[in-house]
Amino acid sequence: MSRRNLRADAEKFEFQAEVSRLMDIIINSLYSNKDIFLRELISNASDALDKIRFLALTDKEVLGEGDNAKLEIQIKLDKEKKILSIRDRGIGMTKEDLIKNLGTIAKSGTSAFVEKMQSSGDLNLIGQFGVGFYSVYLVADYVEVISKHNDDKQYVWESKADGAFAISEDTWNEPLGRGTEIRLHLRDEAQEYLDEFKLKDLVKKYSEFINFPIYLWASKEVDVEVPADDDESSDDEEEKSDSSSSEEEEVDADKDEEEKKPKTKTIKETTYEWELLNDMKAIWLRNPKEVTDEEYTKFYHSLAKDFGEEKPMAWSHFTAEGDVEFKAVLFVPPKAPHDLYESYYNSNKSNLKLYVRRVFISDEFDELLPKYLSFLKGLVDSDTLPLNVSREMLQQHSSLKTIKKKLIRKALDMIRKLAEEDPDEATEKKDVEESKENDEKKGQYTKFWNEFGKSIKLGIIEDATNRNRLAKLLRFETSKSDGKLTSLDQYISRMKSGQKDIFYITGSSKEQLEKSPFLERLTKKNFEVIFFTDPVDEYLMQYLMDYEDKKFQNVSKEGLKLGKEPKDKELKESFKELTKWWKGVLAVENVDDVKISNRLADTPCVVVTSKYGWSANMERIMQSQTLSDASKQAYMKGKRVLEINPRHPIIKELRERVVKDAEVILFPLCITLFVLIALCYHDLPYGVVA
Repeated sequence: MSRRNLRADAEKFEFQAEVSRLMDIIINSLYSNKDIFLRELISNASDALDKIRFLALTDKEVLGEGDNAKLEIQIKLDKEKKILSIRDRGIGMTKEDLIKNLGTIAKSGTSAFVEKMQSSGDLNLIGQFGVGFYSVYLVADYVEVISKHNDDKQYVWESKADGAFAISEDTWNEPLGRGTEIRLHLRDEAQEYLDEFKLKDLVKKYSEFINFPIYLWASKEVDVEVPADDDESSDDEEEKSDSSSSEEEEVDADKDEEEKKPKTKTIKETTYEWELLNDMKAIWLRNPKEVTDEEYTKFYHSLAKDFGEEKPMAWSHFTAEGDVEFKAVLFVPPKAPHDLYESYYNSNKSNLKLYVRRVFISDEFDELLPKYLSFLKGLVDSDTLPLNVSREMLQQHSSLKTIKKKLIRKALDMIRKLAEEDPDEATEKKDVEESKENDEKKGQYTKFWNEFGKSIKLGIIEDATNRNRLAKLLRFETSKSDGKLTSLDQYISRMKSGQKDIFYITGSSKEQLEKSPFLERLTKKNFEVIFFTDPVDEYLMQYLMDYEDKKFQNVSKEGLKLGKEPKDKELKESFKELTKWWKGVLAVENVDDVKISNRLADTPCVVVTSKYGWSANMERIMQSQTLSDASKQAYMKGKRVLEINPRHPIIKELRERVVKDAEVILFPLCITLFVLIALCYHDLPYGVVA
């Protein structure tokens, strides 16, 4: 119930029918996001301040003098009367403005708005149709609006949202000078908004970057010296009289001094003062050349609620112009959150805040950046998006795709620049001037890669449009990188003359891969091989087929080409009987072919997989998954091919024996080979027959 009735002597009006419908929806329906009422009122106050500031550009007298010239917003609480007040020194409203602005909705889209609210109950839409003020009835059952315009007297608008409102000339409240004060008589279930900390959080969340200062009349406990009670003074004197006689002479002089001073004590006292709530400036509105690194770091800590000492690794501050205009600041955090890749495909978490004309709208618009860039923190402020759009409407908004495209481009440029500025990332060896700046940048991209490298790989998998840009950001170790990370461009710069393919191998660790027989001939021929040791690399290489006109070649699969050798045809012919016989023996063991290997030097034989199926490493990854279904995965398994080393003594001996009498060695040899093949494919690293 209301805490008071409308004034009897006030002039009564009826709300426009649509306003009554709107308030009925707000008051009688349950909504989870009541907090937005404060955002709406502060936004309206900011608009009023903007209007008077604009008029003051041509007529400075409209601002007045003293406090009236202060363009600010003030929030005050009366816990006893349960009233929350928001005051601005903006343009104010005349009596006619109060009737027009608060009693009717002169907007063509109002009916559509009311229907939308009735069907979906999405309060985030409030404000888009100029009806933000009515959100006050989410938390209040009686509202007073006191307003003073330079061209009119001070008036009070009041309503209980019961279909009527009243307007009176204000002769009892404190003169405002100019501007508007809104008093909300809070509902019993909305008493949480009498909590100073709650209001501070709401202003920080929604209105931190409003152009005008926002103050809260906040309580504060201070230590105050007050006269001590007589009883306490006498107690002190008794304690002093009990001291030993030997000390009396020394104390007498000091005692006389102390008696001359008034006796005091320290107590806690509650005082009130105006506390500024939005001291963080909207640096994205400034020229990037004028913002210092310290200001960017401070802004990042405030935005990300990360108050550690570490700086963000990189940032990008830019303005996009054209069909869609917006300003944005993006940051690369110094560390990845521990849960970055947990529930990756089921999470809609985003670290990007959306503002419209410096008013916070939401941080749940995961459509602004793809998932693989969700680790970035920052904000987007657009003047062209409609204010207070809902998440569902934003998905349909024509500007969204343009904003997203530009954000991705700028984000990848920022990461690329981070790599280029790292002295360790130089493609060619050059003398780098030692300086403090270089020292700070040294190893920065390696740090980035260790924290967020998996995100770049996921981007290559998910984002076909930017796949080549993302591939430039890939880092890995190779057989020639001496434990350091290298890039595809660096790999290509070191390729041998005539080398057409980029060689790589996948596995569980670098140490394991370095011992792999698949590298034997490659190493002897001085080819460089990339080591991919992350499980996601197997998926990555299914999408990254080529780079800069170079094809990728998995050296653990069939079809490896190292260039033709003069004796290749002769070798195949001389081992034809052995490969034919061996293929027949292994036909029942799921081995499809036996071939002469061009990749082995010291190992007798290996089992490789077909070019377009899973590698042995991928099969192990899939089999290790808890809910793995072998029957459904069978079609992805690559065909097995046994490759034999024609230079190995064992293989040469087998060839001689098969030529002499295949039947004599068939039974014992088959048993041995079956065991070896089983071991080589399922247990030993990469199908190696040791």
